[in-house]
Amino acid sequence: MLITKTPKGLYCPQADVFIDPSQPVQKALITHAHSDHARSGSQHYLAHHQNKHILKLRLGNNIQFQGVEFNQQIIINGVIISFHPSGHIPGSAQIRLEYQGEIWVITGDYKLNDDGLSTPFEHIKCHHFVTESTFGLPVFNWKIQDLVFTDINEYWKTCADNGENLLISAYSLGKSQRIIKHLNREIGPLLCHPTIVQTNLALEADGFSFGSWEAYNSVNSKLTGAVIICPPAGISDSLLKKIQPYRSISCSGWMAMRGARRWGNLDRGFVLSDHADFNELITACKESNAENIYVTHGYTQIFAKYLTETLKVNTQTW
Repeated sequence: MLITKTPKGLYCPQADVFIDPSQPVQKALITHAHSDHARSGSQHYLAHHQNKHILKLRLGNNIQFQGVEFNQQIIINGVIISFHPSGHIPGSAQIRLEYQGEIWVITGDYKLNDDGLSTPFEHIKCHHFVTESTFGLPVFNWKIQDLVFTDINEYWKTCADNGENLLISAYSLGKSQRIIKHLNREIGPLLCHPTIVQTNLALEADGFSFGSWEAYNSVNSKLTGAVIICPPAGISDSLLKKIQPYRSISCSGWMAMRGARRWGNLDRGFVLSDHADFNELITACKESNAENIYVTHGYTQIFAKYLTETLKVNTQTW
């Protein structure tokens, strides 16, 4: 086969490249910059060019990075390699590999709904389709994004009217910038934790724009009616004391599970994911026209069984 699964990750022997390797390798093809897909130590990194500054921030400024455009073809030992939008986070891509008429697509993480920030998902026909299944259960069914942000902005407005700040817990890469882009600045100031500040600056250097924002610091910590966006690991007792009175929310696909909004003593949970929901996963698999589907990252056994029974294709868990 063109792609095999190894202890270091998915490997293409013909081109001698790994896709999102879990250990240092000579040549790494990177779908996106999240830490479970982009790891330090490899000799050379190939990714969509909008990952240059964010990968250097996360992996080290001295990494050997080569950026490519979407749909640009790179040929390595006869293997035609190209990157295509996955819609997951800014700069994220699916990777297509073709050799002697055999076509593979490795999705990385993805979603089909357009978030207004990431380049929207592109359906690609192939023979072999490697799909994530993070939310591969029918219970995960996302609400339209505009409606979610209407709810979030209304909640922020209520907090501001009550003289309260709003603390939003969100991942520093992808989710935070999506939230920043769609919050209503007329309600109050929008402040970002230092980790998110660094990420914002790297993504802005890579060409992304998500509107005005400020860095949270001790000078502006006494503001009222503000939104403070913070990664889960950055929430501390010291921070919470400084922003009192406040309400806290989380924006995550996991909020769709009963009781999840109580995690971390949250006041509210909003269902907002950068991954495909169950129906989007099914659609992507169907649209690929793949004869063989490989399921990874998530509810692999359950989702693979569903694909086998409904799409009548060869399915494996990876």
